[in-house]
Amino acid sequence: MDTVLNQPLWQNGPILGSFYEFPGQSASVVTPLKQTMFPMVTGTSVLGLKFNDGVILAADKLGSYGSLARYRNCSRVMKVNDSVVLAAGGDYADFQFLKNIIEQNVLDEECKDEGFIYNPKALFSWVTRVLYNRRSRFNPLWNTVVVGGLQDGKPFLGYVDKIGTAYQAPTVASGFGSYIAQYELAIVTKDGARIEGPLSAKTDWSLAHLIGGYE
Repeated sequence: MDTVLNQPLWQNGPILGSFYEFPGQSASVVTPLKQTMFPMVTGTSVLGLKFNDGVILAADKLGSYGSLARYRNCSRVMKVNDSVVLAAGGDYADFQFLKNIIEQNVLDEECKDEGFIYNPKALFSWVTRVLYNRRSRFNPLWNTVVVGGLQDGKPFLGYVDKIGTAYQAPTVASGFGSYIAQYELAIVTKDGARIEGPLSAKTDWSLAHLIGGYE
């Protein structure tokens, strides 16, 4: 009788403060949420310049895989409509994600046929909110975005980084340009928006043999 009373009420049953392991199943383990902190394929510089009749954005087409100059045809300039262009540096996958959303938003507005189109200030404000929202959720889009275009006949140029810091300026630049990459130009004037390129600068090594003392 004493032996029966000394046995536990539920053999192999649940224990306070622990999970019960059902036959054939392992206990569930809660792990912390992790986000990508090291972008794989990245783009470098974006340059922006306002002039009297419009805006010019330039971005090289080099996609770097870590420190390797792996891809030479990664376009980072997009035409939103005839008055707005956008360029981005940083993680190329995040840029593609942002580009797809913008293109879908433009298509949705065209389907609604309400007469609304994106202008530079509206897109700049939207991008700023999106990047700041993602940063606030500790899951940022690893991009620096430059928005340019014409607003009421006047040139507009704005800069937003991955944590949502934004400003407007006559000239903007991001990243560190690659001297060997080709460039695309996004130009917005009163005649519309267009993308030109790729363009590359001519190189001249005729004086290279005169330089010495460097390794």
